[in-house]
Amino acid sequence: MRAIRLALTAAVLAALTTPFCAAAPKDEKAKAPTASDVHAFVAGMNAEYRQRYIEPNAAEWVAETYITDDTQMLTARANERWLQWLSAEIDKAAPYTNVPDTDAKDARALYLLKLQTAMPAPKNPAHLTEMTTLGSKLTAAYGSGKYCKDPNDASSCRTLDDLSKLMADDRDWDHDLDAWAGWHHVGRGMLKDYQRFVELLNEGARDLGYDNVGTMWRAGYDMTPDEFAKTTDALWSQVRPLYGELQCYARGKLAAKYGERMPKDGTIPAHVTGNMWAQSWENIFPLLEPYPGAGGLDVNQRLEAQRKAALDDAKKNFKGTPSPPELARLEHDADLKSAETMVRRSEDFYQSIGFPPLPASFYTKSMLLRPRDRDALCHASAWPMNMGDDVRIKMCIRPTEEDEYTIYHEMGHVYYYLAYTDQWPIFQGGANDGFHEAIGDTIRLNITPGYLAEIGLAGKAGADEKAALNAQMKLALEKVAFLPFGLLIDKWRWGVFDGSIRPDRYNAAWWQLRRTYQGISSPVAATPADFDPGAKNHVPTNVPYMRYFLADILQFQFYRSLCEAAGHTGPLSQCSIYGNKEAGAKYWKMLGEGASRPWQDTLKELTGKPEMDAGAIIDYFAPLYAWLKEQNKGQQCGWQS
Repeated sequence: MRAIRLALTAAVLAALTTPFCAAAPKDEKAKAPTASDVHAFVAGMNAEYRQRYIEPNAAEWVAETYITDDTQMLTARANERWLQWLSAEIDKAAPYTNVPDTDAKDARALYLLKLQTAMPAPKNPAHLTEMTTLGSKLTAAYGSGKYCKDPNDASSCRTLDDLSKLMADDRDWDHDLDAWAGWHHVGRGMLKDYQRFVELLNEGARDLGYDNVGTMWRAGYDMTPDEFAKTTDALWSQVRPLYGELQCYARGKLAAKYGERMPKDGTIPAHVTGNMWAQSWENIFPLLEPYPGAGGLDVNQRLEAQRKAALDDAKKNFKGTPSPPELARLEHDADLKSAETMVRRSEDFYQSIGFPPLPASFYTKSMLLRPRDRDALCHASAWPMNMGDDVRIKMCIRPTEEDEYTIYHEMGHVYYYLAYTDQWPIFQGGANDGFHEAIGDTIRLNITPGYLAEIGLAGKAGADEKAALNAQMKLALEKVAFLPFGLLIDKWRWGVFDGSIRPDRYNAAWWQLRRTYQGISSPVAATPADFDPGAKNHVPTNVPYMRYFLADILQFQFYRSLCEAAGHTGPLSQCSIYGNKEAGAKYWKMLGEGASRPWQDTLKELTGKPEMDAGAIIDYFAPLYAWLKEQNKGQQCGWQS
C-alpha cells in the first residue's frame, strides 16, 4: 500500500466539528460517546489497521515484482478488501468526531483515517471492484510496457530500462527521438481505462465528502485546499528565476549542438534532455559542464569499472570456458554484486550518522535487479511490508550515478519506516508526504565531491572554484531542473479531477503545462488519441506527485539545519554530515515523530521555522545562479508558452 499519511494542524484539530459524511446513529436517545469511547475506538481501529495492512501490501509486492494476469487479479481483490474495511471504519468513526474533551491524538487519528489512500473507495460495491481492477490493470500496463519496432519480432522489443539507457548515453537526435516516441506510445493503450478510473476515483472522493479527488489530495496539508495551491505557487515563484536561467543556458548549449533542429520558440524538445520525461537533465552534464574535467566527477565510469571488475573476478574463478547460459549467469551474479555494493554504500552513510543497520531480511527480500524470467515494475520504490522490521526496496539497479543517488533516496524512506515503528499505525507516515520524499534526498545533498572522493567514486577533491561550480551545475541539472516538473503533474491531475481538463484535451493540456512551467515541448505532433501522461509511472499507478515538488524544497531546509547542527562553516554546498552522529541524532528524532503531530511543528523543531521556504535552495545555488546570469547576458531567455 505504501500510502503516505497526511498531517493535520492544531488549528484544524480544533475545528473538527463537522462529522464525517455518514449517517448519524439511528438511536438518537443512545448514550452520547465519551472521550474514553473515542480512545477505545481509535485503539481498536489501530490494532485492526496493523493486521489488515499486511495483505494488500504483500499482494502489491507480488503484483509489481511478478506481473501476470493472476497477480493483477489477486492484488485487485486484496485492495478491494482493504478499501472496504477502510470505508467501513470511516463510517464507524462518524459518532466520535465531535466528542467533548477528546484527546488531540485521538482526534488526529480520526481525521487521518479519511486520508489513508489516494484511491478513495466508492460505496457502490460494483464500482469499487471496477476501480481496483482498473488500478491493477493500469499498473501492469506500465510495468510490462515495451517498445517493439516490429510487433511480430520479440527481439526488436526494448524495455524502459533499455530505452532510458540509450537516452542517457546517446546524444544522437534521431536515436533519442525514436526511443522517446516508442516509450510514449505505451500510454495510448491506457487512455480509455484512465478516463473511467478518474470517474470512479471522483465517485469515491464524493462519498467521503470531497467534491473531487484533487480536493481530497490537497486537504491533507494542514491548510485548506485553496491555501495549499497558493502555497505551492508561492514556492514556485521563489525558484522560477533560477530555473529560467538554467533553462536558458541549457537551451543555448543544445542549440549549439543541434542547430536548426531546435525550436525557435525558446523551448527544449523533451527527447534531448537525456531523460525520458525531461524531469532531470544530469545526463547531458557533459554538454553543459562549465569547466570540462575539473573535479573528476565521472561517477558513472567508476561504477561501471567496479561492475566489470566483479565480472572479471567471476570469470577468473570459473573453471573452463563458460557456455552462453553460464556466462549469462556470471553476468547476472556480477550485476547483483554490483547492485548490493551500491546499496551497502548508501547504508554505510546512514549508519555513519548513528542510524541502525538494516535488518538482514532487507537484502534477502528486496528486488535489486530486473528479473530475467518475467515482467516486473522497475520503478524504484521502498516498502514497509508489516509496519515493523520487514522493509524492502524494489529497483532494477544499474551501475550509474543516477541509480546510486536513487538508492540513497529510497533508503531515506526505509529508515523513516524503521524510525516511526513505535508510533500508532495511523501515524506511521511522513509529517506530510513531502517529508517522506525529502529524507533520502537530504542525505543525497551530502554526497559532495569530497565525500565521493573518500568512498572512491570521484577523483581527489579540492577547493578549486571550477570544480565546485561543476558540482553545482551537476546537482542543479538534477534538482533545479526537476522543480517545474514536480509541480505540473498534479496541476494537470487537479484539472482532470475537477473537470476543467476534459478527456479530449488530456494530452493537449499536458503539453500546455509542460511548455508553461518547464519550457519543454513535445518533439512530435501530439494528438488527442495520445496519452503521454500515461508514460510517467505515477499517473497510471495513481501516486500523488506534489510530494516530490515539496521534497525538492524541504530537503534544502533540512540540509541547512543538519549542517548547522554538525558545526559546518563555509559554503553550504560543501557540507557533508557523513560520520556526524550529533546531526544524525537530530534527524532520527524528527523521523521518529512520523505523522503524530502537525508537520509545521515537526519542521520548526528541526529548522527553527514552521513554513516551507525555498530560500535555502537559492542560498545553496547562489554561486551557480550568479554564473548563469553572466553566461546568459545577451541571450534571448524565456520561451513561448
